[in-house]
Amino acid sequence: MSPNFRIAYRFLTAKKRAMTMSLACTVLGVGLFVVTQATTSGFEEVFIKTLLGTNGAIRIEDEIQDTMRAMKISEDSPFSISTRDEGRKYREGVEEYHLIVDAVKNFGNVSGASPVVRGNILVLSSFKNESAQLFGIDLDEHLKVSDLRTQVVEGQLDELGHSPNAVVIGRVLADRLGLGVGGFILLQAPGQVGFTHRYRICAIFETGVRDIDKANVYVQISEARAVLKKPTGVTYIQVNLKDKDRAPQDAQRMEDVLRHSARPWQEREKSWLSAFSALKITSAITVSVFTLIAGLAMFNTLAMIVLEKTKDIAILRSMGYERVDITRIFLWQAVIVLLVGIIVGSAFGAATIFAVSKMPLPHGGITGIFATKYFQVAWNPWHFVQAASTAIVTVMVASLIPARRAARLEPGDIVRGTAQ
Repeated sequence: MSPNFRIAYRFLTAKKRAMTMSLACTVLGVGLFVVTQATTSGFEEVFIKTLLGTNGAIRIEDEIQDTMRAMKISEDSPFSISTRDEGRKYREGVEEYHLIVDAVKNFGNVSGASPVVRGNILVLSSFKNESAQLFGIDLDEHLKVSDLRTQVVEGQLDELGHSPNAVVIGRVLADRLGLGVGGFILLQAPGQVGFTHRYRICAIFETGVRDIDKANVYVQISEARAVLKKPTGVTYIQVNLKDKDRAPQDAQRMEDVLRHSARPWQEREKSWLSAFSALKITSAITVSVFTLIAGLAMFNTLAMIVLEKTKDIAILRSMGYERVDITRIFLWQAVIVLLVGIIVGSAFGAATIFAVSKMPLPHGGITGIFATKYFQVAWNPWHFVQAASTAIVTVMVASLIPARRAARLEPGDIVRGTAQ
């Protein structure tokens, strides 16, 4: 143990109450920072998982058609050349979808690809009528790119793959229609009054996203073609990835190779992701107030120690201690408080996260943007690193001023009583 450290420890224990306050604020600052970031990230992860489980990581949609324009070589020349225009035109849907699906599955990060036929419909029951979105799917392929099986809360999903007259609807839509599993509905495409198709509800799903549970209706892809009068092609291809974070790069590669629009989930859900990011920043700023208080407390405590220990500083200087040694003695006090505060604060944060993860949400949980009955947390080491970094910067900056002031004191000035 170095002499500087031992002297710092002696000075530190002389101000137990003040140091305890600074330590308590550091512990709270680190612990609450970790907790708020973990809970915000936890809810964000549930939201992302819900969206990926419903809409996939990438959607391959409209075919890209580069436009060409003719340009004369000169005003008097009868000859012209064709140049590629910077703009793009899109042809709706994916016509040669079998080829596109086979090509997509050759990408290394792809775990599944499912063609989907989608369109607006009117759902009719004996109780009331509702507008909805019809999704024609190949059940086996679609289960590779979605969480539809785990989202089913009633009925038998496998019946959708075996029976052409089976339909799967969302919980909100089922409640609005006043129907359950085994009930019958009629599906009608816009502009086709009098032409309806009758289906039996084989299962009901619930994602927790109200807009999805209210609108999505799943049937076999051949049935969707019949209802929507789309004999060829599909609306889009839903793609699932092994590493969801690589979606933007993979989407760009698919777009360049396949010449079809490819939208990653980060682009589709940009507004929601921005909202979660803003929430994390706001919560971090709020709980950092405790760390700021810890810094101010440390500044005040070290300033008081400098005033009270001027004679001790004079003795140390007369014994041969340099200014840098005096600075280190006072910074060591801040380091001791920081180390204890970060360790205890991290432990406090981890224990609180564990306790929060077991707490049920009030009023039976959250529905609307996702479904959960408990507080969601994300165990991420980076949250602990961020909390520790915030505490280190705040406390050490606050400690530097009184430490440098102590180092400027001269023994002669202290003896004469003229030290500043």
